[in-house]
Amino acid sequence: MTVELLYFEGCPGFEDLLPRLRTLTQGRAELELRRIESLEDAEAARFLGSPSVRVDGRDVEPGAAARTDYGMKCRLYRTTHGQSHAPPDEWIERALEGGS
Repeated sequence: MTVELLYFEGCPGFEDLLPRLRTLTQGRAELELRRIESLEDAEAARFLGSPSVRVDGRDVEPGAAARTDYGMKCRLYRTTHGQSHAPPDEWIERALEGGS
């Protein structure tokens, strides 16, 4: 299992998420950091904003596969607990367990 963390340099959400993601994936999956450097990179990678987390190529956010708003932007996650600059642990755990 591979977990990708897509981000752009200077993203505060990336900085906050990285230690948490390392803990969540430890012993369960290989963590790959993928820096997005341009709009062309963002479109090619189907990058919905920084940070984005994918497990085996699938974004952890429910419904993300239907989105097409790719670009160099900070990503906001809307959850039942409000807005956040990083996906909640529950979404990551569900993806690691093979759920959608």
